[in-house]
Amino acid sequence: MDTNRFEQYARISGVAFLIVACFLIIRPFLAAMLFAAILCLSTWPAFRWVRDRLGGRGALTAFLFVLAMLLAIALPVALAGFSLVSHSSEVIDFVRGLIDRGPFELPAWLTGLPLVGATLDEYWRSLVGSREEIVALARRLAEPAKGLLVAAGSAAGEGLLYILIAIFMAFFFYRDGEAAGRMVRDGLARLAGGEQGAAVLATAQSAIKGVVYGLIGTGLAQAAVALVGFAIAGVPGAVTLAALTFVLSFIPMGPALLWGGAAAWLYSNGETGWAIFMVAYGFLVISSVDNFVKPILMSRAGNLSMLLVVLGVFGGAVAFGFIGIFVGPTLLAVAWSLLNVWLKAQQSRESV
Repeated sequence: MDTNRFEQYARISGVAFLIVACFLIIRPFLAAMLFAAILCLSTWPAFRWVRDRLGGRGALTAFLFVLAMLLAIALPVALAGFSLVSHSSEVIDFVRGLIDRGPFELPAWLTGLPLVGATLDEYWRSLVGSREEIVALARRLAEPAKGLLVAAGSAAGEGLLYILIAIFMAFFFYRDGEAAGRMVRDGLARLAGGEQGAAVLATAQSAIKGVVYGLIGTGLAQAAVALVGFAIAGVPGAVTLAALTFVLSFIPMGPALLWGGAAAWLYSNGETGWAIFMVAYGFLVISSVDNFVKPILMSRAGNLSMLLVVLGVFGGAVAFGFIGIFVGPTLLAVAWSLLNVWLKAQQSRESV
């Protein structure tokens, strides 16, 4: 009995040691591995369709999908990080110039609006009346703001490294996806039973698709329409601003900072008409993508609330760094969907 118990404890200790050792080895790449798995799961049906059209050449199809990810995800993040680091001084100098130039009057078309024009004009005059305090505060915040922009650019650069690692892993996940999928299905069948394991996997994949399409798809759509608007209005650096729009689309009201800043730049240069166009285009087109397209796409994630999305974005960034912006909401969506399935299964068993 003592010998059998010793062998049992030895086996348990060996398995525990192996699990801990493997976790320590993959821990630096855990976020990248999760992101690679998320990308592959969400695009697997499209991958199989393209692979069939290419005569079953999985390696070639995987390479094409990895190249598309480099262009759609890595390139905008790279442009955004480079822009934040290299142009932070220009942004701060532009804001300082606006402050030193002094308060400007509201345009006549705005103050002449019925019912609200006079109120807006009075409120604006009371606001700029304390210009000295506003200028002093802005100058004190200038250097910290510059440091914040540089830090954000550095974080984007670090996140770019993990994104590149994730895309590199995605190539092998695509190429060997069939074998990996069988292992996952067999493991879930052993843990949760055959039919229930398949249902869990289908629910998780649906949630992943909803979040990826909702976040990354919306970000790409906003970046595309923002590029058109910036180019039409003649805003310099339209491509870079579009890349920043993609990154800031994961943050609520993030793109508004960019098209609002572009409108301010146009107005400060005497382009009042184009400034009005930029505000209208930003509100009606760029932001409407987030307000209307994202909820439709996110509905596939089990009607995940925007609160969980926001918590996933910021919590994921704290836990995994920049790449956690993509990973955090997806993990919460999977957990939320599985919880809903479990609760509905419990209710159905209780009703029977």
